[in-house]
Amino acid sequence: MTTEVALLLLMLIANGTPVVVRAWLGERLEWPLDAGIVLGDGRPLLGSSKTVVGAITAIIASGLLAPWLGLSWQIGALIGLCSMVGDAVSSFIKRRRGLAPGAMAVGLDQIPESLLAMLACKPLLDLSWLQVIVLTLLFMVANLAISKMTALAGLDHHPH
Repeated sequence: MTTEVALLLLMLIANGTPVVVRAWLGERLEWPLDAGIVLGDGRPLLGSSKTVVGAITAIIASGLLAPWLGLSWQIGALIGLCSMVGDAVSSFIKRRRGLAPGAMAVGLDQIPESLLAMLACKPLLDLSWLQVIVLTLLFMVANLAISKMTALAGLDHHPH
């Protein structure tokens, strides 16, 4: 397996793990990542769809599966962490724009989490700028397709 395929799969694993965990656990253990903080604009910091359990399981799943994909667990955990940070950044921006949790914002929903992960891995894996850009775009396309499929399957609690 190539490094590029492994990186793409790890980003998809990090992104999808919180959705799968929520489908499995339901609304149990849904502690908001932002602790329910509401900013001066009257909107939540991140929103109800970003949870501690989702973030932690994304990091753990990416770290555990990375060796099976030919990468170190540290790279996997880094991808999970950076993906979750990027996802939180996009949620923060969406809340400031008045978009509800789960509202579709093509590009904003995919680019921060994939680009941040690839930028973190760039020096560690000697990735080229072309690889960073292509992997970010491939993640965006794959994520949009998978989001549509999970919504149709009833797994996504915020169908698009």
